[in-house]
Amino acid sequence: MSVTIDKSNTAKTASTESDPARSRRSLGPLFEKYALVLALIAVVVVFSALRPETYPTANNLQNILGSQAVLLVLALGLIVPLTAGEFDLSAVSTMSLAAMTIAVLNVQHGWSLLPAIAVAVLACLVVGLINALLVVRLQIDSFIATLGSGTVVLGVVQWISDSTSVTGVDSALVDATIGTRIFGVSLQFYYALALVLIMAVIFQYTPIGRRLLFVGRGAQVARLSGLHVDRIRGGALVTSALVAALAGIVYAGMLGGADPSSGQSFMLPAFAAAFLGATAIVPGRFNAFGTLVAVYFLVAGVVGLQMLGVASFVQQLFYGGALVVAVALSGAVRRRTASRSTR
Repeated sequence: MSVTIDKSNTAKTASTESDPARSRRSLGPLFEKYALVLALIAVVVVFSALRPETYPTANNLQNILGSQAVLLVLALGLIVPLTAGEFDLSAVSTMSLAAMTIAVLNVQHGWSLLPAIAVAVLACLVVGLINALLVVRLQIDSFIATLGSGTVVLGVVQWISDSTSVTGVDSALVDATIGTRIFGVSLQFYYALALVLIMAVIFQYTPIGRRLLFVGRGAQVARLSGLHVDRIRGGALVTSALVAALAGIVYAGMLGGADPSSGQSFMLPAFAAAFLGATAIVPGRFNAFGTLVAVYFLVAGVVGLQMLGVASFVQQLFYGGALVVAVALSGAVRRRTASRSTR
């Protein structure tokens, strides 16, 4: 007796049975990509429900958007060396150096604004070059090298300021950062947003972005492939210092001067945003849009906690916990992404 098998029906049945699994597999990466965006929306919804009179208001939104430009710019600078596999722990001190140099030259020595800004940027580039020399030429681990250089730079900031705040920077800088508003949001937000777009294009569509990623994934393999690894690593550290200088310029305009120690408070949230951003939009990579979402996720949470009257130390707990979770998640996402690519 012969048995006839309807291959078309069998194929259809197998295809139908595999559709849910295929659907789940396709939704997984999509959810991973936008999970942080959903988390941000959830935070906004929760705090809006808890504080409906103050949290979901136009004034609060404008304040959140406009007040975090310095943090966003600083975090964007950090992701450049992080992509290349290096740390820059001196970025916050470099930002403070830029702000204080502008304030001291403009207020105490009577320099006009543009020359003061030029000297500040030059000083920060010197810091970046020293970091590159320590890491690339002397082969000192970037974590140690930039921690040391950042401490030295902080000492320089305290020295040139005599450990006191300097206020009274030219009103043109203040107007260019917080004095002028578009749709109720200060100009500094739009500067940061423009930098996000520029860095997103560089990371995604230019050879230098791909080279940074290649070096970060494996410096030895990149070197064997003919890339100038040391040049890329050094350039990443110099770029981080340059972006920190931009953050310092905005910070000086926001404060109307400079403070020798307040900049250090940006260290933890900046790294938390950089690592948390690596889990979103382009999971497994440090990326500009992910960093943007991460900054405002963190700030939305902190502002909500403040409105609830939570003690100020909870802010540090929030940022510290976010950094630990972000590092763990970004590492897991990178490993999962790498395993997918090898299949």
